[in-house]
Amino acid sequence: MTSLKRSSTDSTNRSNISSKVFLRSSKGKCTKVVRELYLRQDIPCSSQLCFPCSADAPADSNGRVRPFVLSATPAANNIFTKGHYIVPDTNIFLYCMDIIEHKSAFYDVVVLQTVLDELRNRSLPLYNRLRSLVSSQEKRFYVFHNDFRLETFVKRLEGETINDRNDRAVRRACAWYKEHLMDAVSGTKSNCPEIIMVSDDKGNLAKAKKEGIECASIRDYVRGLKNADELLDMISAAVEDAQAKASKAEMLYPEYFTMSKMQTGVKAGTLHQGAFNVSPYNFLEGSVHVPAFDKALLILGRENINRSVSGDVVVVEILPKEQWKQPSTKIVEEESLTKNDNPDVDAPEAIETEQERKALVEEVKKTLGGSAEGKPQPTARVVGIAKRNWRYYVGHVDPSSASASRGRSQQTVFLIPMDKRIPKIRIRTRQASELLGKRIVVAIDSWDRTSRYPVGHFVRSLGELETKEAETEALLLEYDVHYRPFPKAVLDCLPKEGHDWKVPQDPNHPGWIGRKDYRGLLVCSIDPPGCQDIDDALHAKLLPNGNYEVGVHIADVTHFVKPNNPMDDEATARGTTVYLVDKRIDMLPMLLGTDLCSLKPYVERYAFSTIWEMTPDAEIISVDFTKSVIKSREAFSYEHAQLRIDDESQQDELTNGMRALLKLSKKLRQKRMDAGALNLASPEVKVEAESETSDPIDVKTKKLLETNSLVEEFMLLANTSVASKIYEAFPQTAMLRRHGAPPATNFEELQTQLRVRKGLTLRVDSSKAVADSLDECVDISEPFFNTLVRILATRCMLSAEYFCSGTQAYPEFKHYGLASEIYTHFTSPIRRYADVVAHRQLAAAIAYEQLDNSLHSKAKLEAICKNINVRHRNAQFAGRASVEYYVGQALKGRVTKEEGFIMKIFSNGFVVFVPRFGIEGMIRTRELSQGGVEPETEFDAEAYVLTIGEGSEKLSVGLFDKVVVEVTDDKEEKTGKRKIKLTLVKVGGK
Repeated sequence: MTSLKRSSTDSTNRSNISSKVFLRSSKGKCTKVVRELYLRQDIPCSSQLCFPCSADAPADSNGRVRPFVLSATPAANNIFTKGHYIVPDTNIFLYCMDIIEHKSAFYDVVVLQTVLDELRNRSLPLYNRLRSLVSSQEKRFYVFHNDFRLETFVKRLEGETINDRNDRAVRRACAWYKEHLMDAVSGTKSNCPEIIMVSDDKGNLAKAKKEGIECASIRDYVRGLKNADELLDMISAAVEDAQAKASKAEMLYPEYFTMSKMQTGVKAGTLHQGAFNVSPYNFLEGSVHVPAFDKALLILGRENINRSVSGDVVVVEILPKEQWKQPSTKIVEEESLTKNDNPDVDAPEAIETEQERKALVEEVKKTLGGSAEGKPQPTARVVGIAKRNWRYYVGHVDPSSASASRGRSQQTVFLIPMDKRIPKIRIRTRQASELLGKRIVVAIDSWDRTSRYPVGHFVRSLGELETKEAETEALLLEYDVHYRPFPKAVLDCLPKEGHDWKVPQDPNHPGWIGRKDYRGLLVCSIDPPGCQDIDDALHAKLLPNGNYEVGVHIADVTHFVKPNNPMDDEATARGTTVYLVDKRIDMLPMLLGTDLCSLKPYVERYAFSTIWEMTPDAEIISVDFTKSVIKSREAFSYEHAQLRIDDESQQDELTNGMRALLKLSKKLRQKRMDAGALNLASPEVKVEAESETSDPIDVKTKKLLETNSLVEEFMLLANTSVASKIYEAFPQTAMLRRHGAPPATNFEELQTQLRVRKGLTLRVDSSKAVADSLDECVDISEPFFNTLVRILATRCMLSAEYFCSGTQAYPEFKHYGLASEIYTHFTSPIRRYADVVAHRQLAAAIAYEQLDNSLHSKAKLEAICKNINVRHRNAQFAGRASVEYYVGQALKGRVTKEEGFIMKIFSNGFVVFVPRFGIEGMIRTRELSQGGVEPETEFDAEAYVLTIGEGSEKLSVGLFDKVVVEVTDDKEEKTGKRKIKLTLVKVGGK
């Protein structure tokens, strides 16, 4: 039953009860449901001008009356010159939330219950954003329960649509507010505020005016505000006049199937659903992974892509077998084909331009004429969108699309996104000249069949292109990183003592209950230089029986972060700490991450310890888990620890403990390798920065020392041990991490490349086979070749993922890359939320404390896993993007020659990997000729060889060839990013 608690005056007044009758169908039976609404007269208006409401307002369960929100002196604007309260209808929140949230406008807003409920039904994310605005109280938003107030309740009339009833409820609430406030200020010196209904429904506006209600469209209202030009640009294109869309008779794209038709087709297996991805090398080629096929389905051409944006969940239909093709062997960039498009005009004559058609026809001829494997891939076309994955997009205005002569008049321009996989977005703006050269944020509103490009609206400017602040915020937005300061509710959860908090010295203190005192152990930490959020520390000591006691001690974050409080909710949402070159976006407030939880040296800290007894051959005799108190003796960097271990003059107990750890770690590593663990590779570079300004000055390849491996091996062992323990205790809800075995088809291209170019065999029937054959993929003349192959092999793998144990069969738990039957993350709770969950489950498994009810729920755990998988992946992308940006800045104005290796080859260019900087760049064949004209080329797709030019000028390059390139910096026209530019100097080494 839907109701508010009745006041005593209502309980005897049956006229204040409204009944709603409807039928509910379940299992073939119809049930009559009667829902009673108890209508009241004590629901306040929340205006600080209204003394009657403040006198009669009901108290909450704690006996307190909520403070009134709406200002006694609301602001006016240039059109509505009296102070006023704003009452928006549902569509304003649906399509204009960005402008509603803007700090310079929309204060003193009445959010009607009718509108709030409708918004929740239509868009949960927007509903949550609105609830956030209401709870913040900064902008004075008030939820008025109009459907429970006697004077504003509106019953649906016979034959009336729900939409018409809701519009009438909005108008009735506006009229009541006006009457109510006029009565409230009668006889006082206060002015009665106007009530302004804001809507973009022409019918609703017309009826409101007829009923004497002050009203305005969103555009008309915003025109009266001081910064109208900026705010008008933020209005969603979806509220444009529908007649304007209808006038475009030409349909450029196929119509989508209905949702019911898509659902029926997917269920029947005639249609397939999956996430759409765009090729980074060809904007006319996409792919969709679906369960029915080992290989991704190819989507070729604009018409088949059919308005899909990378990341959308799409429904596709398989094309006839005669239309199946091989993936593209040509680099096709959107900007090169569409740079002369007019943002005001669509091209109705064709979806693909003539250039695009020629490019595709050329590809079809080449691929169907034969390929390395001779097997065309299944192709498909998008028939509908199951779920749009639209987000905020960051980019810059295409200067060629903006006219300086238009001044402040509205014009349509192209936004070129930073993400090359996203198509150009058309936005309407009155501030084009001010936005040129800026990094700006936009949102996509719609993509109509009549429009070649999606249409969006301006959200805000981040600052000048290439400035560190703008580019850093841009990449955080691009990868959906939560980077705003922690709200007050989160900070209120921190210990009141702040930095003065200490481990209690009294052993009878509740904080010591169930903990072991390990302060006497010679514990140390080994981390990257400058690490402040120290999650882990280790110790090792020789036992009288000749075995070793080895301990991994992990920061006891869950002592400070309790389930379901605001700090826990924030950590759940953030999922992980994000590491950029010049800053860290913390999952937890700094007080915890870098002080109270951090296992800093020379101070006592709470820890969660895993203690093993193991033989000198690293055979595990026993394992114990306990909460503890430790006092780290030293915080080493990897290099410092390595120097200490290697210095034979150092014979103290702590150094010898590290030597024991190193010896045991080598044996543990060998056992993993023998079991089939993979030794893969990824580009690892370090950007060196000027100490005071953080400006990048150089780029160096990271050196991996034995101490890196020392720490890694014991963290892996701790994670594996904890995984077994929590799965034993909670077989249905353990937080685990798996790495699925990749389909053999993922390696087909690399296998063919190695066989054709180097005569090497890559075996993939097991992780052990992959590991052994990777060891054999060597080129005696080129030591880096093996690393290059490992980098390429890494890209053939599936992503590891967190999962709830009850959702998979035990054989599916396996971590393919580590060759471990079961695995979790336990060792980094300061920076990963998955580890926080594992800590809580382990604490319950050893009977230290009870497990919170939320972690007994498989559904809750699945939701957490889904979020942290996304957050973990986004954090990796953001970190790489930060390195890429700083590498570009470090090379600014510099010219250097470096060795590189061709790692991908096309018919009109090739990709070169430069180990010195850990980056890859594209060299197009047109860049190798005079005047940028496309030279004559011959591409042997089966031999992976590209021949460029003719006669004495002829040049041949092949996959895996070593080349010398000139590395300079270049501001990329397409994205506005400064990146490295590669120019071929010669084929072969220096």
